[in-house]
Amino acid sequence: MNNKIFAVYDEESIRVYQAFSDKIADEAISNGTYGDSFRLDRMTWIKPSFLWMMYRSGWGTKEGQHRVLAIDIKREGFDYIVKNAVLSSYHEETHKSMQQWKDALEKSEIRCQWDPERDLHGNPKKERTIQLGIKGSVSKRYVGDWITKITEVTRDVSFIRTAIETGRFEEGMLPSEREYGFLL
Repeated sequence: MNNKIFAVYDEESIRVYQAFSDKIADEAISNGTYGDSFRLDRMTWIKPSFLWMMYRSGWGTKEGQHRVLAIDIKREGFDYIVKNAVLSSYHEETHKSMQQWKDALEKSEIRCQWDPERDLHGNPKKERTIQLGIKGSVSKRYVGDWITKITEVTRDVSFIRTAIETGRFEEGMLPSEREYGFLL
């Protein structure tokens, strides 16, 4: 696959998005990382695409996803996740066999999905965007080592959603995402 990652990033960190309930979001903002309500034993999905997160969370209106967080994580952590991810579906051109893919998926704590990017209204675009599922020891590293900053962006999301609904949206309201280059 010739997919590209677009994100907000600098030399040290890359921004991903997640949406949660009040309890998880409050703990994360208070602690600067996830607290006891965040379950490390289940798959959690991180998304560098703001518009894909808006599609997934209904612009912060879906139950349990009404608090949107921008999480800056160390690039080395993000790169580790991407480089060690197993595609969540079988692709003949990527895997030697269906069994090899199933074995890799069974052992991996990291999943990768390439989904259609979304426009402002949630409509699919031809470009694809990445979302990454992590669990177990990788989630522990994410929470304990890789998160550098958590910012709640729920008010911004609400402001942009209202601007779209009232016809006052301007392109500059969106985060400035650019093609991501991996650390080597």
